[in-house]
Amino acid sequence: MPKFDSELRLNVSAGLASVAVASTLVLLKLWALWATGALSIAASLADSSMDLLISLIGLVAIIYAARPADQDHAFGHAAVEDLTSLGQAIFVFASGCAILWTAAHRLVNPEPHPLAQEGLGVAVMAISAAITMGLVAWQARVSRSTGNKIVSADMLHYVGDLLPTCGAILALFLSARFGWSRVDSIVAILAALIMIRGAVRIGASGWHALMDRSAPEDILAKIERLARDTPGVRGFHDLKTRTAGTILFVQLHIELDGGQTLSEAHAIAAEVKRRIIEAYPHSDVIIHMDVWQPGE
Repeated sequence: MPKFDSELRLNVSAGLASVAVASTLVLLKLWALWATGALSIAASLADSSMDLLISLIGLVAIIYAARPADQDHAFGHAAVEDLTSLGQAIFVFASGCAILWTAAHRLVNPEPHPLAQEGLGVAVMAISAAITMGLVAWQARVSRSTGNKIVSADMLHYVGDLLPTCGAILALFLSARFGWSRVDSIVAILAALIMIRGAVRIGASGWHALMDRSAPEDILAKIERLARDTPGVRGFHDLKTRTAGTILFVQLHIELDGGQTLSEAHAIAAEVKRRIIEAYPHSDVIIHMDVWQPGE
């Protein structure tokens, strides 16, 4: 089996596991919310609902982004990952704001909102945390093996979910033990702020990629070093980069001795390209050859 097919299967398995876990958590937390009325569970439920949507979109994006370039998409389909992440971020941001508003309103209300069946809520949230940890473990293994950004981002998102889930457990415990029901609203506010912060980070990354922002400075510096250290390269200029999903696009003009044969010049350009792809396997590299002008 080709390595690409093997990596795709691993990525899809991680996507399917994410959808299955998110669906299970949504059903569990719906039941817990109905039984307890705890806003911290509502915040965790909203987060899990978004997880389900994000997981479904992510699964589709993994499959679609793996499609090869065609006549209508000469550079491939990897940009769907960035478009997907931007849409997810907008949805998460809006939901976080709604939870923040509701929790703040309940917190300032003179009469604290009563909670019910806190023990049941704690049990449900503990099961949710255990399931989430299992998913994160599998996603971490797939991410290390394939380097897929969708799987990595989804893993980090579920790691972030563990905090509000554990917070909801704490809120329900304190309410049952000491009657501190307002802790529920405080936990919901913290969870909402975490969601909003994550949405801004994910949205900014997707936006920059869709706007063809250059690769990070450390990547540019490494590409320049690889070109400079290649035997036969007298100089280089007009390095341009952009990213689309997991793919790094690179264009570079190298300056070569005009007295050598075309075959020799092509071999040097091919070596520069090989070195860049070796450093960044998921890259699309175009090397332009120019005649070196001494004294420039």
